[in-house]
Amino acid sequence: MVRGVLNIIEIAVISILILTTRCANYQDVFVAGNVYFTDADCYARMTRVRMCSEHPGLILRHHNFENFPTGTTPHTTAPLDYLILALSILLKLFSAHAIDLAGALISPLVALLGGWFLWWWSVKLRYRWVMLILYAISPILVHGTELGRPDHQSLLMLLVMVAVCAEWSRAEAADTTTNLGKWSLISGITWGLAIWSSAYESLVLFLLVLIVIASEKPRAISSRSRRAGWFCFVLVIAIALVIERRVPSFSGFYSNPLFQNWTRTIGELAHVSPANPIWLRWTGYLLLVTPFLIWISVTKTGHKSKETIPPFVLVLLVATYALTIWQARWGYFFVLIFTLALPRLLEPIKSPAAVWIAFFLSIFPILRDWDERLWPNEAQLAERVERRDESAQLRDLALSLRSPEIPRSLRRGGFHQRSPIGRISPAWLAVRMRVCRELKTVRVFLSAKIGERPVNFWKITRSLG
Repeated sequence: MVRGVLNIIEIAVISILILTTRCANYQDVFVAGNVYFTDADCYARMTRVRMCSEHPGLILRHHNFENFPTGTTPHTTAPLDYLILALSILLKLFSAHAIDLAGALISPLVALLGGWFLWWWSVKLRYRWVMLILYAISPILVHGTELGRPDHQSLLMLLVMVAVCAEWSRAEAADTTTNLGKWSLISGITWGLAIWSSAYESLVLFLLVLIVIASEKPRAISSRSRRAGWFCFVLVIAIALVIERRVPSFSGFYSNPLFQNWTRTIGELAHVSPANPIWLRWTGYLLLVTPFLIWISVTKTGHKSKETIPPFVLVLLVATYALTIWQARWGYFFVLIFTLALPRLLEPIKSPAAVWIAFFLSIFPILRDWDERLWPNEAQLAERVERRDESAQLRDLALSLRSPEIPRSLRRGGFHQRSPIGRISPAWLAVRMRVCRELKTVRVFLSAKIGERPVNFWKITRSLG
């Protein structure tokens, strides 16, 4: 009875913490009765959802509504489209704009599911609440799953987290055949769904895990206990290929000079210097002592397999750190792996008081970041108000560019509207808006360059960029 009450209290605490951090930007998302998404690409995702809503079973492999007249071939896939659509069906009872509301809520709900899973999975870890608190408050994990950001990264982080935890549990359950089979099934299904959602980060991480496991025990990959997992994995991948009917594109490796110039304006593709203080804002000061914690964990508990971090987790930690230096988008997965590994890294320290004092002192950079978000200074507050005004003006602009030919699925899709020159891609619009905001010429640009005559938006981007 007491244990059940404590469990309810723990779940309530972690749920409130996760939802509070993910929904801290609600004033920027819900403006004047409308839903405004945080990233430009989210409008493309929501346009896909609207089209799937009007044509159930539709699988979008090409975006005709972007970058007219050629369109784009996106990396987005069907799972998140229909996950948002399923949520919108439930929300129809509460809102007349169920699809927009579902798009805004999907990522925080995915993060909440991830928190519940971690709470259940980590029940035997001594310092599990270190992991749960960091998962709830780390700014980069919050950004990946925040309100108003219906992006595949939120779903991908959940699937990768479950897959890594399943592999970890499988490695520690070598003496129990039942548990081996159960965790193999979970691992195979989640890795398959993760690669279906995005065959980039998840595929790299999956291959790294296989390589490390095969190098340790070559026969482990083809063992009988893994057969059910492999079957589920192959089945999910086969279903994905049948449904998507295309090979994933790795757009990050294109050599087109115009594309490369454009990628430099995308924050997630930027390099992150090892000396950049943002690392501490993501993880806290414990990152600085992580190499020593790894050394202590390996040397002091090497003879106790259940207290040692599996080698593949350490490889993922180092690999994602290096990949984050190359591309910031890997930071989501580095901090996720770091969060999973931290309780076990702290395991050799026998004094709980010392661990908790060190942890709370270490998260000062994270708390400072939240202090700036929740209580901004006058300049930051003015910038937020400016962004909200721009969002409203861009919605009005999109409506003014709409023609009678526009399909109904695009009429409430934000910036995905048809003009005399075709449809404007939200990504190009976001880049142009960022440059114009720095030059303090947003309103002049909108009225002089688009309002007066329908000129080609791409040419504007090149001439002003």
